[in-house]
Amino acid sequence: MAEGRREQPPHPLFSIPPASKRPCLRPAPRGPGPGPGHGMPSSRYRSPESLLDCAAKAVAEKWAFERVEERFERIPEPVQRRIVYWSFPRNEKEICMYSSFQCRVAGEEGPVAATGGAGSAGSGATTAAAGGGSTAGTTATAGAAGAVGTGDGLPFRRGIRLLETGCVENVLQVGFHLSGTVTEPTTSSEPEVTHKVAISFDRCKITSVTCGCGNRDIFYCAHVVALSLYRIRKPEQVKLRLPISETLFQMNRDQLQKLVQYLITAHHTEVLPTAQKLADEILSSNSEINQVHGAPDPTAGASIDDDNCWHLDEDQVREQVKQFLSQGGYYGSGKQLNSMFAKVREMLRMRDSNGARMLTLITEQFMADPRLSLWRQQGTGMTDKCRQLWDELGALWVCVVLNPHCKSEEKSSWLKQLKKWGDMDVCPLEDGNYGSELPNITNALPQSNLAQDSVSRPRRTVFSRAIEACDLHWQDSHLQRIISSDYYMSPSYQREGESLLFNPQGLPLWLDHVPTACARVDALRSHGYSREALRLAVAIINTLRLQQQRQMDIYKHQKKELLQRGVTSTTNLEGWVGHPLDPIGCLFITLTETCRVDDDNSMDTGEGEPRPPVYHHVPVWGSPDGGESYLTLALEVALMGMGQQRIMPEGLYAQDKVCRNEEQIVAKLQELELDELLVQTLRKQAIQLLDAGPFSGLGEVIHRESVPMHTFAKYLFSALLPHDADLAYKVALRAMRLPVLESSGGSGDVGHPHHGISIVPSRYPRWFTLGHLESQQCELASTMLTAAKGDMLRLRTVLEAIQKNIHSSSLIFKLAQDAFKIATPADNPPDITLLNVALELGLQVMRMTLSTLNWRRREMVRWLVTCATEVGLRALVSILQSWYTLFTPTEATSIVAATVMSHNTILRLSLDYPQREELASCARTLALQCAMKDPQNCALSALTLCEKDHIAFETAYQIVIDAASTGMTYSQLFTIARYMEHRGYPLRSFKLASLAMTHLNLAYNQDTHPAINDVLWACALSHSLGKNELAAIIPLVVKSVHCATVLSDILRRCTMTAPGLAGIPGRRNSGKLMSTDKAPLRQLLDATISAYINTTHSRLTHISPRHYGEFIEFLSKARETFLLAQDGHIQFAQFIDNLKQIYKGKKKLMMLVRERFG
Repeated sequence: MAEGRREQPPHPLFSIPPASKRPCLRPAPRGPGPGPGHGMPSSRYRSPESLLDCAAKAVAEKWAFERVEERFERIPEPVQRRIVYWSFPRNEKEICMYSSFQCRVAGEEGPVAATGGAGSAGSGATTAAAGGGSTAGTTATAGAAGAVGTGDGLPFRRGIRLLETGCVENVLQVGFHLSGTVTEPTTSSEPEVTHKVAISFDRCKITSVTCGCGNRDIFYCAHVVALSLYRIRKPEQVKLRLPISETLFQMNRDQLQKLVQYLITAHHTEVLPTAQKLADEILSSNSEINQVHGAPDPTAGASIDDDNCWHLDEDQVREQVKQFLSQGGYYGSGKQLNSMFAKVREMLRMRDSNGARMLTLITEQFMADPRLSLWRQQGTGMTDKCRQLWDELGALWVCVVLNPHCKSEEKSSWLKQLKKWGDMDVCPLEDGNYGSELPNITNALPQSNLAQDSVSRPRRTVFSRAIEACDLHWQDSHLQRIISSDYYMSPSYQREGESLLFNPQGLPLWLDHVPTACARVDALRSHGYSREALRLAVAIINTLRLQQQRQMDIYKHQKKELLQRGVTSTTNLEGWVGHPLDPIGCLFITLTETCRVDDDNSMDTGEGEPRPPVYHHVPVWGSPDGGESYLTLALEVALMGMGQQRIMPEGLYAQDKVCRNEEQIVAKLQELELDELLVQTLRKQAIQLLDAGPFSGLGEVIHRESVPMHTFAKYLFSALLPHDADLAYKVALRAMRLPVLESSGGSGDVGHPHHGISIVPSRYPRWFTLGHLESQQCELASTMLTAAKGDMLRLRTVLEAIQKNIHSSSLIFKLAQDAFKIATPADNPPDITLLNVALELGLQVMRMTLSTLNWRRREMVRWLVTCATEVGLRALVSILQSWYTLFTPTEATSIVAATVMSHNTILRLSLDYPQREELASCARTLALQCAMKDPQNCALSALTLCEKDHIAFETAYQIVIDAASTGMTYSQLFTIARYMEHRGYPLRSFKLASLAMTHLNLAYNQDTHPAINDVLWACALSHSLGKNELAAIIPLVVKSVHCATVLSDILRRCTMTAPGLAGIPGRRNSGKLMSTDKAPLRQLLDATISAYINTTHSRLTHISPRHYGEFIEFLSKARETFLLAQDGHIQFAQFIDNLKQIYKGKKKLMMLVRERFG
């Protein structure tokens, strides 16, 4: 072989991608062998694979062709052909992976034959090879076209369509280079266009691609897909040639010269300058080109030193991640970034070294996000969407560094890079908080540990767990035996006594920190070692079972003491739900994947609606009794994790993550169709959680700041109800508690730094998600109420639990409304038991909100009356009689009593006369009590309610009279006075109007005061009653009203008609008009003239020219009033003369006065 090599970029015309071009010197040996496409029978019956093909496939996948050339002096041409032939990728799934965001082959989650760890990062994942040399490894080809989801716009799907419609032509394989043309058919907007496509490959991986379409994307374009699939599906139709250097070695000098000259002639405009330059260099003995032996060959495959990995456009990865981040989570960018993370996981599962490479590129762009420094400067947290993306980034790095077969130099490189990122100031913290560096969210430790100074706590970033995972290894012999065999057990004679390695049944245990152990499972699964992941998951679950049993044994000895105290400081040190490594979700997915049933062996490219999963039982390999399945284990571990008692973590994000993770796990559990085996597991675990004491969130005693179990219990209740109702209610009722909202905590409380906002200090600090938790508590209660419909005993128990544990009036009101709605279906008679529960809940809401402000209070009161009406007469009587514990006086009279006495209510209840009288009597009693307590707001309502009962009405009237001089306003008294007149009590109306006048004060400039109409009405009422009443009210008017225009209006009205027109019995109407010169109108006239004089002087003090015209009109009205007096014209003339003298400085105004009044 030649020493060194020189790479010269090919001319664009040849469509050769910039692949590795190593120098080739050795002449090709001649010998017999199959030609291109030889030995590809069309029969569907396959012959056994030849030894040549078996060997060629293995070499083509693992060895660079340069190594083959170095190892063997002579390589027969048939052998070269078969190696070159088998070097192209054989699995469509790999093409799909690089041409769509997501690719899942149905059934791949199931247990497959493990590779035993022989593969390593970058070795490439290959599936079962096709038999014989005739099929070219067409794995996953059958039916793929029709089963690749509905994403017609995806490159993979479009590539299949192009292939199936015959758009791929001129396909030629020269060595390790494939070329062809792909024609895009004519569309309504685009003409037909043909693209030249070139692909270089090595060791069953595509190493570079070039397409004339100019695609700039992370993924291969549809044309590259079409050409690749053509080669996989139709290898017999592809012309195959050895590398071009081998062909050139077979030519003599004349043939070589002819080839070069023909090549130059065919493409002289493009090639000639390059050809002449190369010729000059070759003819020059000192040129650089003559210092290197051999010449580059882009078709000869990669050299030994080249990285063996699939082609990935790093620039495009960086650009797209940067673009998605710049959109700040909008326009679906968050979904796109999650899809890129899914792609990384897919690559890891295929053991493709590009997985870690792509993750590194993504992380670099995340760290370069300019928002990081902005968030840090402002001390604000990032958005939830961004936070979740960072969490996934950190979890992916844990998977990458825990690759069981990565090289030590790779891990060292990753560790160095992770530490570099973690040391940057802008690196996000694990707890999601920039403002204050809280302790590790997993360390829910006793007070002595938590109270330490925050400065002494280590700074934990999103990469801290990945950095810690770099210290983990897979060399432990016990661990190796667990993951390598389904039947690893301890000998029967060693099963007595305690063991750290096996449980009493001899099954292996893995006593590791649970999230760390689950991270190992995730790493195995993520790197394609599904069987090994299952084995380790089973060992972890056996360990958790043993720990649960031992915790129950400990509790039995402490039960009496703990029950006496009623609270515990004992709890798990770390919460598994909401943990950054998601241990429970990891175990659940690992175990259920192997039980998933798929319709066909198809690829899902991530488009279209996902189908709900269907599961079946798969027995656990190596299980002694054979009765366990991976599905029952998945359910059991999910229940264990969700039921674990754990302290609410610090910080908004950590708490929100707990809630979100709970909902995610419950959503997965709800996908399981419960059969007898799963119900049995569900019942067993529910009973154990109830009996597990302080280690269970459903135990009898829990820590005051323990994470509530409402979401979990709601699932358990719904799942258990059809099978064991007693157990379902027991679990749900136990979970209803929310100790953090209780008024006092026990002596066992654990202190925490108060980083959050305390709604009530010392009661429930730092619970940022309290509103969500209370709503979940309400949902659980509503679910129980719905299920207990018609069962009085159950309903009573649920009601007591609600009244004891729910502390939010709004939520109790919601429960009351839900119960009412369920109890009163449209087409069926009401359920009286549930109606009574709704009523009791409504009554509790009334009591809770009576002395506090609640914007929905009026709605609540109206609803309660409606509910009581549905329950019946006795309920209405009860709320009327106990109104003072439920309503304010105003609510009781204006809403409650008024609604109860309405015609609609009487009809709704179909009451007879005695019942109506009973109800009316209660309402009148309520009205009088309310009027006594709050006459200002309830007097009118009380009068209205008591109209039909003389004694009650008189009592109500007397209450008003007694309160008029003290607490009532003129507007309230005027309103009642008008009511009295309307009801035919004019004298009582006059008395109330007179009392109202004593409270009124109308200034000279208040000519638009809202009480003016009431004053005019009161005067008209007095005038209509007679001279005496008018004489009584005029002094009150003169005293209260100082506005000239209002007084003149009253005066004019009183002089237009004779008094006493109301026709009061026993009164005589004289029929004479009243004179302004005599009482009582004389007093009113004098007051009016005086008001005009005072108002005139007041207005002239600050008058502006634009108001002169208005002022002249005012004087005209004043003259009309002056003229009502006998000497009025003299008084008015004197008044005008005084104005001219006093305000002679206002020349223009006085000129206007003289023009109008002389």
